[in-house]
Amino acid sequence: MTDPLDQRAGRTTPTGEQGRHGDAGSRPVRRGPVRVTGELWRPEPAGGRGPYVEPDPDADPGPYADPGPYADPAPQAGQGPYAAPEGAAVHERFAERPSSRYGPRRAHARQPKKRRRLRRAVLVLLAVVGVAAGGTYGWAETRLQRDVDLGAYGDRPPPGEGTNYLVVGSDSRDGLSDDDVKDLHAGGGGGRRTDSMMLLHTGAHGTSMVSLPRDSWITVPGRLDTSTGKTKRPEGDKLNAAFSYGGPELLVHTVEKNTGLRIDHYAEIGFAGFVNIVDAIGGVRMCLERDIKDEKSGADLRKGCHTLNGKQALAFVRERHQEKEGDLGRSRNQQKFLSTLAHQAARPDTLFDPLKIGPAVQAGLDTLIVDKGMSLRDLSRMFRAVQNVTDGHGKQINVPVSGIGVPTPKGNVLKWDARRSVRLFDDLRHDRPVTETGKPSRHRGPAARRAP
Repeated sequence: MTDPLDQRAGRTTPTGEQGRHGDAGSRPVRRGPVRVTGELWRPEPAGGRGPYVEPDPDADPGPYADPGPYADPAPQAGQGPYAAPEGAAVHERFAERPSSRYGPRRAHARQPKKRRRLRRAVLVLLAVVGVAAGGTYGWAETRLQRDVDLGAYGDRPPPGEGTNYLVVGSDSRDGLSDDDVKDLHAGGGGGRRTDSMMLLHTGAHGTSMVSLPRDSWITVPGRLDTSTGKTKRPEGDKLNAAFSYGGPELLVHTVEKNTGLRIDHYAEIGFAGFVNIVDAIGGVRMCLERDIKDEKSGADLRKGCHTLNGKQALAFVRERHQEKEGDLGRSRNQQKFLSTLAHQAARPDTLFDPLKIGPAVQAGLDTLIVDKGMSLRDLSRMFRAVQNVTDGHGKQINVPVSGIGVPTPKGNVLKWDARRSVRLFDDLRHDRPVTETGKPSRHRGPAARRAP
C-alpha cells in the first residue's frame, strides 16, 4: 500500500519489497530512488518538520501547477485517505491554514495585523479627541460669567413642567472701541438696555420660542431704588425699563410676575459678542422679502438672499422703523435670525472646523452672561432648543397683543392681550401643546388704544 505522503511526493513502493510475510510493517521497507518531479525534496530534518522546503519561485512548478486531489471539490472514493467524504472540509482546512515557513505568506495572515494597527490608531485618535474635548470643556466652564442671581428678589412662582430660558440681547458695548461704536451705530442713550428678549420653553411637546417685545406694557414689581434708597411701589412701564432699573435680576423678576412662569436659566449677550460670533462662523445666510434701509440701526440691505456679516446682522436685528408693526416686526426678525444662526453654527462644516467653532465659542464666552446655576450642559441644551425651532420641531410666536402703539406717559407701547397671553403662559407652565399663534388682535375702539 502506498503511503499518502509518498503518493503526494510522487513516490511508490514496489510490491515485490513487502517482505517475506507480505506485510510492509514486518520489517523496514526499502524504498526506491526518489523520482524528481520538480518539487524540492530533502531528507526529513531531525525536528520532524517534514520533507518540504520553501519552494523556489524560479523552479519548475511541477506538481504545484497541477491542482492535484485537493483541488477537486467533490473527490471520488478510493483516492486515498485525504479524499474521504470529508475531503472538501479537509481541503478547506488546509486552505485556511496560517502561513508557515514552508510556503509563501498569504494575505489572510497579514489581515489580523492590519486590523490590530487600525484598531490601535482609532483608540489613540479617540483618546486624543477625548483629552482635547475634556480640556476645552474645562476651559469653557471657567470662562462662563455666572453673575445673575435669579432669586435675588424672592417671591418666585413655583417650578413648572419643562424648562424655561430667558434669552436677552443687550446693548452692552463691552469690548467695543469708540470707532466700533460709531461704525456699528451702537451709540445713543445712557444706561443699560435690552434690544431683544425671548422666552424659550422646552418640554415634552418640543420647543416654543416666544418673543417678548421690549416695548411691552407690563407692571414692574416694587423694588428698592438704589439711587434714592427708597422703596418704589409697583408701576406700569415698558418691559425694557425693568432691565434699566435693576439689570438682569429685576428683569427676570418682572417676567416671572407678569407671566407666572418660573425662569430656570438666563443668558445675555452684548453687541460685541453678537458681531464676533457671526463673523467667526463666516456670516449668516438670510433671505429678505424687501429692501431694508434704516439710518438709526445702519441697516442697508437689498431684497433677496445674502450672507450677512456681523455688522450687517446687528443692524438687521436692531432695525424697527421700516417695520409696519414696529417692535413687533423687529421681534419676528430677531426670532428668524437667531434660529438661522443656531442652525448654521451646528452644521458639520462649522461644528467640526476648529478655525470657525473655536473663535465663535470664544467670542460668545467673552461677552456671555448667565445665571449662577447655568452649566455648559444647560447652555448646549438651550442652543439645541433654538436650533430645533429652525428644524421644524418647535414654534416661533410673539406674545399676543391687543394694541400696537398705545400712548402712555412712558411713550407708545404694545399692550398684551390679557385673555390670550394668560392662556399661552398657562400652557407653557403645564407643558401642554401650544395652540396660540401670536397674531395681533384687531383693535376694538379707543379703549384698545390707551394703556391703563
